[in-house]
Amino acid sequence: MTIALIVIVVIVVIAVALIGFVIVGFNNLRRADIAAQEALGGIDVQLTRRAELVPNPVATVQGYASHESRVLEEVTNARAGVQAATAGNDVAAKAAADAALSSALVKLNAVAEAYPDLKANANFLDLQRQLAEIENQLAFARQYYNDAVASLNNLTQTIPWMFFTGIAGVSKREFYDAPEANEAAPRVEF
Repeated sequence: MTIALIVIVVIVVIAVALIGFVIVGFNNLRRADIAAQEALGGIDVQLTRRAELVPNPVATVQGYASHESRVLEEVTNARAGVQAATAGNDVAAKAAADAALSSALVKLNAVAEAYPDLKANANFLDLQRQLAEIENQLAFARQYYNDAVASLNNLTQTIPWMFFTGIAGVSKREFYDAPEANEAAPRVEF
């Protein structure tokens, strides 16, 4: 009788330990996935802030450089692309839209350089400062996302946590990489 009782107690202890282990694994994976989702939302916030700020320098430059409509149109299209990309969960689309807007803003600043009065305009200088600040915050948000994804991917690819990915509904995520075309500085030609 005592041997049967000991066996039952051992089985119950092992079952409780296994259940606890599954719960811990599930929760670790879900927390890491939620952190990655939150970090991606941070990128969306910064991309949206930058896209919302873009019409101001465009309008300012437009007053000085009305014949540079091609550059202004490119900035406007890139801004629309960012707004569309932030509505989805495709990291590659967000990165591509981000790269397109960055390239367009470089061209816009090159146009501004051609107009000395514009370069000295206090409103334009303030807008440039705000854009630089947003770029710094965006770089931080990208790094924060990639750190969260690295943590999640480490969990999803290592034993024992990889066995719980199906239960937790969590999978490996892609990093926020700049598209290959954005690795070199954009060339501006007029």
